[in-house]
Amino acid sequence: MKIRTQAKQIVLKGGTLFDPLRQTLETGDVFIQDGKIKAVGKIAGPEGAEIIDCTGLIVTHGFCDPHVHFREPGREDKETLKTGANAALAGGFTRVCVMPNTDPPLDSPESIRFVLEKSAELPVHIHPIGAITKGQLGREISEMGAMQFEGAVAFSDDGIPVANGQVMRLALEYSRMVGMPIINHAEDPMIRNEGVMNEGIVSTRLGLPGNPDVAESVMVHRDLELAQLTNAKIHVPHVSTAKAVHHIRQFKNDTSLALTAEVTPHHLYFIDEALSSFNTNLKVAPPIRSEKDRLALIEAVKDGTIDCIATDHAPHTIEEKEATFDLAPFGLIGLESCFGAVNKILGQQSGLSLKTILTLLTLRPRKIMGFETDLFAEGCEAELVVLAADEEWVFGENDIFSRSRNTPFLGETLVGKPRYTIAKGSVAEIG
Repeated sequence: MKIRTQAKQIVLKGGTLFDPLRQTLETGDVFIQDGKIKAVGKIAGPEGAEIIDCTGLIVTHGFCDPHVHFREPGREDKETLKTGANAALAGGFTRVCVMPNTDPPLDSPESIRFVLEKSAELPVHIHPIGAITKGQLGREISEMGAMQFEGAVAFSDDGIPVANGQVMRLALEYSRMVGMPIINHAEDPMIRNEGVMNEGIVSTRLGLPGNPDVAESVMVHRDLELAQLTNAKIHVPHVSTAKAVHHIRQFKNDTSLALTAEVTPHHLYFIDEALSSFNTNLKVAPPIRSEKDRLALIEAVKDGTIDCIATDHAPHTIEEKEATFDLAPFGLIGLESCFGAVNKILGQQSGLSLKTILTLLTLRPRKIMGFETDLFAEGCEAELVVLAADEEWVFGENDIFSRSRNTPFLGETLVGKPRYTIAKGSVAEIG
């Protein structure tokens, strides 16, 4: 991947333009001047402008990921804001939201300011999510108003569930005052216990402690009841079970409830049988579930129960992931492989339209997080991705730009690949 400064004038020529906001799909050009959209349509490029031939390619809004872990501050050996930004560009992402489980956690206005100042010159927009509780200890609500003032876009103790129901209720009430969503890691830690994979026939056969599906669904149900009680915004992360889908679908019948949910590419792609190899790169939280759960997730995407795709990009060092399965940390990297995996499963195998898949990666997460949605408007900063939507390719080591390598997608044939990502005055040529 080559990242360079944008030319003063660029014309993306002859591509198929997909506008997620208006749901239009038409052949045309995009004229970018000084990093902003100048015109969209049939354009005779001005003399001297850089021309990028987009014939046969899709040009659309840059992807937005509401759930990544970039590890800075504290674990820069796994990922930094800079290496995370490079991984995002390679995956077609122009905007990401970083979770607060760093060391120390993003639980104060000063820590929010740190992330924004450190990422200001990077070629991807990076938005910090503030911790729900101080130190992510689950006991005392953090300074939500002050963190919002500094630039936090949501609140979460991701990786650590807020187990105390009263604390969760207070968090929802405070978040309502600042108009931002709460994102609670949806697992009951007592039911999860020491589980390291989905509880079922496979975990029994492998002799690994199981994490049952109800650990997720019980916590999801509790949180939705509390959100309904407080009339607060709630976003359910990394949904992995059919039972959680059922609860979300039921609560969405209450149209007054500000409820959204996400699913990851790896929960759509893999099932617990894949863990028979003891590949620690498939050890994630929540765990890879059964085929029944996977199919329920696909159906939930199709009927709108699940609103968007999020990678839950979670880097770990090779040394950590080379431990035995029970000792290895939870998490995998997912930015670079996201579109190819999701397009393969939802598009090629499940018949979902490309327009819908792209909407799940662009418009929907931007709406949830309160970002600008009309990215083809004149004067808007250029945040675009150019895609070879039908290209089959094998995901390999050379496709990874994260500092870490913990991915189960190595060697997998994916469908659809970003060719260019344009954001913040930069152009990434992905190839």
